[in-house]
Parts: sequence; C-alpha cells; structure tokens
Amino acid sequence: MLDKLDSGKRLILAAAISFVFFLLYDYYYYSDVMKTNQQSNPQEKQYQTDTAQQAPTTDSASPSMENQESSSAAQAPVSNTNKDVLAVVEIVDGTFTIDSLGRVSSASLEERGREEEISLFNTNYTKPLEVRFSDTAVNEEAFKISYTASKEKIDARSQKQTLVLTQELADTTVTKEITFYPKGNYDLKIYNTKKLDFFVTPGFRPDNEVDMMTVHGVLTHEFDDTTEVVEDGDATGHESFRNAKLVSSFDRYYTTLFYNFSEPFDVWINKVRDDDPLPFVSSKGGNLEIKGYMGPKNVSRMKSIEPQMISAVEYGIFTFLAKPLFVGLDYINSYIGNWGWTIVVFILIVKIILFPLSHKGMVSMNKLKILSPKIKELQKKYKGEPQKLQVHMMDLYKKHGANPLGGCLPFLLQIPIFFAIYRVLVNAIELRGSQWLYISDLSAMDPYFILPILMGVSMFLQQKLAPSNFTDPMQEKIMKFLPVIFTFFFFTFPAGLVLYWLANNILSIAQQYFVNKSMEKQKVIA
Repeated sequence: MLDKLDSGKRLILAAAISFVFFLLYDYYYYSDVMKTNQQSNPQEKQYQTDTAQQAPTTDSASPSMENQESSSAAQAPVSNTNKDVLAVVEIVDGTFTIDSLGRVSSASLEERGREEEISLFNTNYTKPLEVRFSDTAVNEEAFKISYTASKEKIDARSQKQTLVLTQELADTTVTKEITFYPKGNYDLKIYNTKKLDFFVTPGFRPDNEVDMMTVHGVLTHEFDDTTEVVEDGDATGHESFRNAKLVSSFDRYYTTLFYNFSEPFDVWINKVRDDDPLPFVSSKGGNLEIKGYMGPKNVSRMKSIEPQMISAVEYGIFTFLAKPLFVGLDYINSYIGNWGWTIVVFILIVKIILFPLSHKGMVSMNKLKILSPKIKELQKKYKGEPQKLQVHMMDLYKKHGANPLGGCLPFLLQIPIFFAIYRVLVNAIELRGSQWLYISDLSAMDPYFILPILMGVSMFLQQKLAPSNFTDPMQEKIMKFLPVIFTFFFFTFPAGLVLYWLANNILSIAQQYFVNKSMEKQKVIA
C-alpha cells in the first residue's frame, strides 16, 4: 500500500500520524486530570470516605486474609481527617510530620526555584504508614487509640535517626520503628505482640504534579524485572503482586514508595474513589520489615540511596527508549551544567549519528524533485491504469537512483526518538527550575511563546528549502499549514521539549541547505 503513495503523501501521512497520536494522548490524559481535579476539591467528601474505608481486597490465595468473611475485616472505620501531630522529622531538604495514628500526615520539601516549600501530599488522601488489620474488632480499635512517640522531634539532616511509635491495644501492642535518613528514605519495622496479620500502605500518590501530559498511579517492580503500572482510573481492586521488590505511588515528579531488594513482598492494590489505585503491603506472621522513600523522582538522588530504586522512574510505553536517552542527557549535563544547552548538544549528537541516513534521504528527495515532471507525464499517460503506472514509475526511480521511501524514512525514525524525549522532558524533575536564557523553568511552557513561534518559523523555512514533488495542489496546501498547526500545538508544551524540536529544525535546515547546494553543483557539472 505504501509503495503506491508518492513521497509527498507519505510525508503527510507520517505527520498526520504524529499529530493524531498527540491529540489522542492528550485527550486520554485530559479526562484523567479532570477526574483528579474534581476529586481534589476540598468540598468533595466522598473521597475522604473512600480512602478511609476501603481495604485490601480479600483473596483466598492471600495467607493473611484467608478465613476472613469479607474485605470489611480490614476497613478503617473512621474518616481520614488529620490527627494531632505526634512527632516532627527534619531531613536535609524538608520536614515530615507524624500524626497520632502513626502516619506521615504531611511532607514539606524545598525545591529549586521556589521560595516556599511544596506540600507532597493532599491532607485528605490516605497517608503513608497507615496500618489496617485483618481483624475487624482490632482494626476499629486501632483507629481510635493514639500512638505514643519516643521523641517529639527528630533531626535527621546530617545522620540517621530512629523514631519508635507504640500503640497499646486491648489484646496486642503495636510497635513501629522508623529510621529516617537525610535524603528522605527510611527503614521501617512494624510488629505486634499477638502477631496479628495487618497491611500497611506507602500512601496514596503525591498530589503536587498531576496533569494531562504524564502518567500517575501505582507502579510495581518485581524480582523478574517486570514492571506493572496501574494508572489512575484503571484500578479494579483485584490486582495483586506476590513477587514485588518495589511498589511506588507516584505523580509526575514525586513518589512515596516501599522497597526490599533482598526479599520479595506481597502487594495488594485497592480501588478508591473513581477507580484510582491505593497499594498495600501485607505482613508475614504479624511482622514487616521494609524500606521506604518519600520525595522527588530525582535519578541521581535515588541512585545514591539505592541504585535499583530508579526502577520507580517510569516514562510510559516509551520507557525502554526514554531511560537510555535520559542517561545520555544526564551524562552530557554533568559536563555542561545547564539543561538548555544540554538539550542542544544532545540533538547535535543525534543529528551526527543519523547524518548518513538523513543525508541520503535529502539527496533522494532532490532526485525526486528533478523527476517530478517525468512523473507527471507518466501519471497523465497511464491515467486509469494504476498497475502500468506503478511499473513505469519504479523503472524511472531505478534508472535515476531515486528512492521514494528515502525522503520520509529519516523523519519516521525520529518519531519514536521524539516521543521518548517528550516523555523524558515532561517527567524529569531535574529540568524543573532549570534556567536557560530568558526561561526560568524548562519544565514549564514558554511564558512569552518565543520558542514555539521560532519553532513554527523554522518549520516554514525547512519546507521552503526541502525539495517538494507534490503532484496534488491540495497536498501542498496542507503541508503549508502544518507549521501554523504545530506552532499552536507547541504553545503548551514544556519549553525544554520545544527547544529540542527547534534545535532539531535548525540543524536540519543547515543540512538541507548544503545538500541543495551540492545538488546544484552536480546539475551544473552534468
């Protein structure tokens, strides 16, 4: 089918596919965001009830839940409102507060480029370290009796510090030992004297950055190195993972997670509000030892804590390509020290790698332009005889060494790279607050729309320089409107992504200019 399309139609088709992909992608996530925004409204009381009363789903295969009559055995019988502050924990760039139910009730973090600290969690969401028992009576009691703390203030800014929380219930004593480290990671031990089965959650995902461009929900990474993501709106309440080594509740830039890279643990996904996921980890024999982290998905920071923790950084369906691209970008930035110029240098390297292929494609397009009058003659001569037309056109291409696929192949190859870069640049917190020239934050849209406009101008110039062999005037008109369409489309994109596309266009223009000059010299010699 493709071989029956001329290069102009192929180029339009490739551009259309890219455009439709972004439209569908944004539409899909926009619906998720609308749900999230509605549910984040303080006046929405349903969410408080859901997060407080939902519980890990009963499953006969679960040792900790078997012989229970229903999932109500692990329900929390009280609303998810804030309790009194029991302890305050200071880390190197933020503060955690522990409430009287032994949960992390709030987390405030300093961030580059911001004067005020950001709040990691919505206070109405299910909080990290919330414990729910399988026994209904014990669970009801546990949500009514306060913990006591070994200290009221923990200073873990320079070295690890341990906080011990104790809850005296009628038939058992619950103990939480939490060792906090300066970078926001912690060691967690929970046990009770009666060895009653319980579940603990790393909490509902952070609510600092939830938008239409990114994935948010729960990620589980297992010991066979498979990764499963349950996105907001997709939870069924029946998901379980019996061989997990990491489970993360995440938004665009932040995460709260549990991990244990030496011993697998069981994860149960609960369904709350409008099918959003809430993860729980089950105890074994009434005891649980696990590690955790709350903070930004900063790759270098997570690597310094535990290299395997970077499996919590997810880029969607293009993760397989996005992760190595980020490694390359991060390596370049370690020398340059500015993410804007890093993006420019990165695309320069990409263009150099793809130069042989793109050069061949540009030459092929020039040859097709030269053959355009002869192609029109063939189309006129064999009108109504598509098979004969195809045979004579292929003979013409072969005789003159022209490849009808060569012109759009480099463009098609750049599409997956562009999508992967797109995912990297919208998810990398490293770009947040990064300055470049007049732009104060490369992760946000250009406030003056200068980059999108320059990008549109560069697309127009690229079209002018690129040889066109349109045989249909309508095709040519459509192509002329593409720079305008893409300009408006890029207005809301992160400035770093627009910078990438602009730099790519500028380098393509330079390459096309020299190819055109070279072809003109060859024509003169001929």
